[in-house]
Amino acid sequence: MFKISSQQWTRGPVVTGLALFCCLLWGSATPCIKVGYHLFGIAESDTATILLFAGCRFALAGLMSILMGSLIQGRFLLPHRGSARPILALSLFQTVWQYFFFYIGLAHASGVKSAIIVGCNVFISILMASLIFRMEPLTRRKLLGCLAGFGGVVCINWSPDALTPEMSLMGEGFVFLAMLGYALSSVLLKRYGNREDPVTLSGYQFLLGGLVLAGIGLGLGGHLTVPSLPALGMLLYLAFVSAAAYSVWALLLKYNPVSRVTIIGFTNPVFGVLLSAVLLGESEQAFRPISLAALLLVCVGIWIVNRPAPGQKS
Repeated sequence: MFKISSQQWTRGPVVTGLALFCCLLWGSATPCIKVGYHLFGIAESDTATILLFAGCRFALAGLMSILMGSLIQGRFLLPHRGSARPILALSLFQTVWQYFFFYIGLAHASGVKSAIIVGCNVFISILMASLIFRMEPLTRRKLLGCLAGFGGVVCINWSPDALTPEMSLMGEGFVFLAMLGYALSSVLLKRYGNREDPVTLSGYQFLLGGLVLAGIGLGLGGHLTVPSLPALGMLLYLAFVSAAAYSVWALLLKYNPVSRVTIIGFTNPVFGVLLSAVLLGESEQAFRPISLAALLLVCVGIWIVNRPAPGQKS
């Protein structure tokens, strides 16, 4: 049986290192989803099949989370009788709500605006944790860190398209609704994780949410076949990304304030752009001076939020 003490989960290097690992995995998901669409022959306008593809991914992620957690803890993870409500709530907001609106919104919104809106999820998570759920105080330091990190998100995605005012409800509006679901699920995961096993919650909410998304995709006329081993390998990798990243993220939220963990989420778009350069050949956007400025701003934001207050030990 492999266990890490609760004190280890709160150490600065452990929190930063594991959170960056999660963001690296999530950053790889963006280009890998595009590669997956190509391998499976899915048109980006085929919303039904995209939802079916996402459902299969998250259902597999749920099974992976449950199996990996069972091996680590030396017992098969089963939810308690009182876990039904947390699993249903997390499944609704984390998987069904977020990805239903996200995938549809992406099909009707520009990539630049979507990436900037996605960067708002850190702001929303911290504001919800502080102002609505009263889990932690909202300090000037947290706001400054968020502004610096969000500045990095804007920099990494900057282009003349970012200045155009045109927006649509089914485009940018749906992407924003998806981020509301993500932010709310982060806060709920923090709340429920204090009394439930976070890995069990992640696994079963993914499994349930994935089946619901797959059912919606099938109901809308989606169809999916596995044409090759590389396609299957990509689907399994995307499932692993969700299973590993969200399970670790849930454990970090269990033992740390929401702001301390979610601020590192500003590295997601940075990793996404850099990995897109490697996997999709989009090096023109990635390797620019402004990309280095974006990375610097994100790092400054993380440092501002996580640096010890005067009189506290590092």
